[in-house]
Amino acid sequence: QVLVVESGGGSVQAGGSLRLSCAAPELIFSRFAMGWFRQAPGKEREFVGSISRSASSTDYADSVKGRFTISRDGASNTVYLQMNSVKPEDTAVYYCAASLTNEFHSTPRGIDQYNTWGKGTLVTVSS
Repeated sequence: QVLVVESGGGSVQAGGSLRLSCAAPELIFSRFAMGWFRQAPGKEREFVGSISRSASSTDYADSVKGRFTISRDGASNTVYLQMNSVKPEDTAVYYCAASLTNEFHSTPRGIDQYNTWGKGTLVTVSS
């Protein structure tokens, strides 16, 4: 049973924008920090960014800082990843995940700090 579902992936040219969405059940969304990860072909899954349960704190990988923004909407139980000024190296399958922590201001980075994963959505950036 997949509890978090990503959408919004697709093809975009370098320099363009894309917004990914992640829908989760209210029971999960309201209790845990949420994160985005990505996995490029032949590479390990890596942290992209996370947002705290309270939405007051965010954290980003250096590679996306200043270009990507994470937000969460309590009315729709959805987490967003706004991707601006995308680059070919952003090409990957993007995964949304719910963390193990229910601390209000925590923004975990480690893969092992997340236990509920979506199936991913593919983002392809062409040069």
